[in-house]
Amino acid sequence: MHKPGEIRVLALGIIKKGDRTFISQGYDPIKQQTFYRAMGGGVDFGETSLEALQREFQEEIQAELTNIHYLGCIENLFTFNGKQGHEILQIYQCDFVDPKFYQLENLVFAEGERQKTALWVEITRFKSGELKLVPEEFLEYL
Repeated sequence: MHKPGEIRVLALGIIKKGDRTFISQGYDPIKQQTFYRAMGGGVDFGETSLEALQREFQEEIQAELTNIHYLGCIENLFTFNGKQGHEILQIYQCDFVDPKFYQLENLVFAEGERQKTALWVEITRFKSGELKLVPEEFLEYL
C-alpha cells in the first residue's frame, strides 16, 4: 500500500472485448465488499503514466499493450481497509498484443505479496449496480 497522507498517481488501462471489459477484482475486509477496478498501477518517479501502464501490465500479467489512447483523468478519494486514500488516475484505452488474453475467463496474478484475479466482466453488470466498479466515475469511460 502507500504511505498515509500520500497522493498516489496511477495509470489504468481499459481493455474491452465486445460488451465485456478486462478488470481486476479486489476485496475490502472492513466493508466486507468485493469491488472491481481497471488494471494498472503506480507511476514511478521519472516515468510517464504511459510507461507505467505498459510496465505494470508486463510485471503483473506479462502482457504487452497496443492501440493505447489517453482518455482522461479521475481524482479518487476513497476509504479502503479502514484507511483514507487519495489517487490521481490516468485512464487509457488499450488492447492486448497477444490474442490469448481475449480467450481467458480469468487470470490469477501476484501483486506484491497478494494474489489477485483479473477477469472478463460484462459492462452492464457495473452499469446496473450489480457489481461495484471503483471509482464510480470510471463508468463514464466504459
